[in-house]
Amino acid sequence: MSTESDHNDPNGAAAADDPFAGWAEALEEQKSADAQAVEADQGGPLSGEPARPFGGNGNAQVQDINMVLDIPVQLSVELGRTKVPIKYILQLAQGSVVELDALAGEPMDVLVNGYLIAQGEVVVVNDKFGIRLTDVVTPSERLRRVSRG
Repeated sequence: MSTESDHNDPNGAAAADDPFAGWAEALEEQKSADAQAVEADQGGPLSGEPARPFGGNGNAQVQDINMVLDIPVQLSVELGRTKVPIKYILQLAQGSVVELDALAGEPMDVLVNGYLIAQGEVVVVNDKFGIRLTDVVTPSERLRRVSRG
């Protein structure tokens, strides 16, 4: 568990457990991939000019990402799944047990807007449930999964 001093660096630096720390690395990775794509491209499809990466320069890219940082997304943790007929759903009552496909002790999936971003295990902090991330999908893999839709 982190303490208040972990988050209050006098120099304003981000804490080591900052959930956005990987984004800077992902942006740099994407920037270099865009630069390689521009070098490989012999021209735009209509104009005959080389394709330019979105944002144009580093400052514009920072502004681009800052525009989306406050957009709310749906984060959910999935314990497991199962398929049951509607007649079974209609028979459910208090105390009914629904068997899921996940085994006890298996990591749970962490989804953002329905896309897998990580797996983790359940923890209890101050009488509330939480999830400790044990495996995080890399930003480049997340982009590949989203683009496959």
